[in-house]
Amino acid sequence: MTDPTPSLGDLRAAAAALAAVAPRTPLLDAPDLTERLGAPVALKLEQLHPIGAFKVRGAFTALARLPDAERIHGVVTHSSGNHGQAVAWAARHFGVAAVIVMPADASPVKVDGVRRHGGEVVLVEHRSERQPRAEQLARERGLTLVPPYEHVDVITGQGTCGLEILEQCPEVGTILVPVGGGGLIAGIASAVRRLKPAVRVIGVEPAGAPKLARALAAGHPVSLDSTASIADGLLPARIGTLPFEVMRPVVREAVTVDEDAIRAAVRYIFERLRLTVEPSGAVTTAALLGGRIPGATRGSGPIVAVVSGGNVESSLFERLVHASPS
Repeated sequence: MTDPTPSLGDLRAAAAALAAVAPRTPLLDAPDLTERLGAPVALKLEQLHPIGAFKVRGAFTALARLPDAERIHGVVTHSSGNHGQAVAWAARHFGVAAVIVMPADASPVKVDGVRRHGGEVVLVEHRSERQPRAEQLARERGLTLVPPYEHVDVITGQGTCGLEILEQCPEVGTILVPVGGGGLIAGIASAVRRLKPAVRVIGVEPAGAPKLARALAAGHPVSLDSTASIADGLLPARIGTLPFEVMRPVVREAVTVDEDAIRAAVRYIFERLRLTVEPSGAVTTAALLGGRIPGATRGSGPIVAVVSGGNVESSLFERLVHASPS
């Protein structure tokens, strides 16, 4: 069987193309977390991308690699929010139409973001209806489907985040990654595998959506009966088949964080670092604050925690940052 892991050449080519439209995001030292853990900690600030989340990496790479004859007819995807914004943004860059199928309960700030970037929003009642509806629209309108994580070019684009981390912190020992469908952690694992396979790559997910933890325990993706969390970007009921295959040689650990820990992390990042992040982007910090990362000590090497996005409703954010600690 052919190894689906992106090659180092593919990752570097994607990074070079992306650099022209979305400059690399910084690593920010987190002295308070460093003091707590006894190991250097830095945050990878993916919320600073043009659409406020890492998803721009995969969406732009996927559209850039489409043949012109396909791309000109437009694209369609399904998304709870950030991938949809990224596809709409990338489609506008290439001057093509984008249709984004979203659940009716999607965050209004993310729905508005899709429209602001020129995307057409199609709402469905249940999250499970998103993919079938997107596939139907692709057939009916002659659009190309750009999935949120089950696509090698999307994974390759997300892998540019891993390249940056390894370049910005060559001595990194552990990378913590939020996990939704698995595209980001698969991409980062690809870069680690190609360049520094000894680095630990640990997935972090809400306790109400432990799809990676279940998959690692079973040895294959497992569908959860339901998912629930304030971290709305991390709610797929199943880890992606392709992402799981790509990440398996590197990723052996997944930890979960509860809702109180996620809320506390959003508040912590705002109060200590003056950054606005969404709950999905705060789960890695929640894991550090809650002591959920085994072996994170001074001798284990620096830790990089990926902050995956910052698209959060202002009213929700106000409630989170002004809530009394539990």
